Order: sequence, then C-alpha cells, then structure tokens
Amino acid sequence: MTAPSDTERLPAGTTTPRERFSADWLSRREWLDGHSRSHALTGLAADWLAARHGAHGRPYGIVDLGCGSGSNLRFLAPRLPGPQRWRLVDHDPALLALARRHGATQRDATGARLAIEACCRDLSPVDAGLLEGADLVVASALFDLVSRAWAESLVAACAARHQALLVTLSVDGDWAFLDAAGSRLEDVEDIAVRALFQAHQRRDKGLGPALGGEAPTVLAAAMAAAGYRVARAATPWHLAAGEDALRPLAEQLLQGWHDAALAQAPEEQTFLLRWHSRRLAGLVTGELGLTVGHCDLLARPPLSAVGA
Repeated sequence: MTAPSDTERLPAGTTTPRERFSADWLSRREWLDGHSRSHALTGLAADWLAARHGAHGRPYGIVDLGCGSGSNLRFLAPRLPGPQRWRLVDHDPALLALARRHGATQRDATGARLAIEACCRDLSPVDAGLLEGADLVVASALFDLVSRAWAESLVAACAARHQALLVTLSVDGDWAFLDAAGSRLEDVEDIAVRALFQAHQRRDKGLGPALGGEAPTVLAAAMAAAGYRVARAATPWHLAAGEDALRPLAEQLLQGWHDAALAQAPEEQTFLLRWHSRRLAGLVTGELGLTVGHCDLLARPPLSAVGA
C-alpha cells in the first residue's frame, strides 16, 4: 500500500507489515476497494465454499491475513455462504480490536452472525497457528509487502491443507495520471518518479525483499506450480479528474509516491518537490485524476483434492 508517511498503509510500499497503519487511510480507501475488486472472483470463491460444505459439515473457516480494520471481512462475509468462522490476523492490536468490533455486526449470506477469533501476531512464520482450520485464506493489499520466499511458503502450506486463496487488490507497480477525459497521461518526469517508486517497493518490509509490483505474477506462478486452478482479474483504482469526494485519497497517493521516491533517491529532492507541486496543482484544480494498477487472484485446490 502507499502512504504520506511511514505510519500509514498505502500502495506506495513505504511501510512494513510490522508497522502500525492508519485507520483513517484504511477507512478512506474502503469504498474504492469495494468498487474496484472483482465481484466475479468473489462469486467463484462462494461457489467453491458451497460445494465444499458436504466435505466437513462445520462452519466455513476463513483466515484474513493482515486484516487491518476488517474491510475484507465487511466485503466478503455477506457474499459468502454460512455459517462462517473468521480468524482475523494482524500485528496491530488497535486495528484488530476495530476489526473485531465491526465484525460483530456483520452477517453471512444467510443472515447469520459470524464467529470471530482475533489473532494478534506477525505473519511469519507460516505455521499451523496461522492457517489451521481454514477452508479459505484471504488477504487484501498485502502481497506487494512480502517476499517471494514468504509468498511461496504460504501457497505451499495452503496447498498441503487443500485451502483456497482469495488474494485481492495486490498492486502491480503501475500508476499514472488521467486527464479530464479519463485518458492516461505520461511524461518523462512521471516515468522517472514511477521507476523510483517501484524500486522502493522492492525494499525489505519485514518479510524479506518485497515483491512490489511483481506480486500478482509471482503469486499466480506459485499457485499454478502447486496445482491450483488460478483465476485472475485486473482491479485498478480509477479516481476521475474533478471527483471531489476522492480528491483527499488522490492527494495522499501523490504524497506517498513522492515520499517513496525521495526515500529511494534523496539527492533528487528538488526535482521531486517540483514534480509533486505540479501534479498536486492538477489534482486540486480538477484537471487531473489518477489510476493505480491492482490485481485479484483466486486459487482453488485441484479437483483431485478432497472436498475441492
């Protein structure tokens, strides 16, 4: 995710999984996340769970990795069959408490309450305490922050348990400004800043050298290698020029890109400040919008797996 500071979780890759993320930022992006993410893949995940029910006759186990304030639960719970038992995993006790409190008011697709377990811990190691009892493992806006080794170990652990994975809103490293007609703008300064941003994304965020924009491709390959049936959907954010309700979000994104680029190349401070000021003016006057590339992935165990 990206942030105007190193304490907010945003797509610029300026944070680590062990840092505390801004509840304000997570709240601001929730509507756009829900609007952008693939409803088709959510439906496929729901169908897979429904077909699996006869295999165990118990509530569906869902583990949400890096749950933050619980936006993934709020989106998925009413769209998935019940009964549901959620394990919310995050290192931040304040966000975890918020997620659990919000989750207490949620219902599954049948209207039944959820069973919720809050687990305050890091995402490493990938062990039984993280995944045990899950049918579906979910995560949103997480995998750009993790390493290839961690991602592959998670996929392997899920495959060993015949668990499905629904990974949403993984950034692909791309972003650009849009003109008033919604067309993509590109200039040499944007290209230079984006290259610095992408390099910063790949820094170690606490789980080894981060995947950054390579996350969707690496994940899909690891899932396929483990025998999963993989479905993929592009889920970009689009913030239109002049859309006042989303302008604070756009300004935070811009600040995050600037901060990541500056951290990567502090000697370019003058250039980056000039670039930031120029693009901020375009956002404020309503002349510019922006787009941020994301991808959703659903991996279902092979048909030969028990209950798959």
